[in-house]
Amino acid sequence: MASQTPTVSETDGRNRALCGWSPPDLVAGARLKRAADRFLPRTGIPVVAFFVAIAALLLLAPLFPRREELAVDGLAALAAGGWCAINFWLCRQAHCLVTAGGWLALALFTFFEAGLGRTLIHGDEQLVFLGIFVASLVFECGWSAARGSNALVRRT
Repeated sequence: MASQTPTVSETDGRNRALCGWSPPDLVAGARLKRAADRFLPRTGIPVVAFFVAIAALLLLAPLFPRREELAVDGLAALAAGGWCAINFWLCRQAHCLVTAGGWLALALFTFFEAGLGRTLIHGDEQLVFLGIFVASLVFECGWSAARGSNALVRRT
């Protein structure tokens, strides 16, 4: 029987993304979590490429007519929010709670606007995207200062 390389969540916590910024991953006991470990870019060039793709979507969106612009903004928010939701599920970083919820809600709202063919917030969807990002970092800084960790865990 060939040995399998452990997924990120199956390691002993020494394999931490972003130079130790992320908390140790939860153990990937479920098949779905192991699949997410293989799918989700967490370090290196793949994660940088993912964030560059999100930024590219946001930069290209204004080049399209309004309906398509909103759809592209929604796609960027959906991709970023989905990534953060999966990442929160795997390693429970505090900022991912805010970004996942905020960006997924923004994606739904922006897709609704695209369906209408007009913006309801005067074209500030990308500003809201950035505001959610800033709010998530403020939340994580506050959480880390109060709890000594950027991981959302129960105190024992």
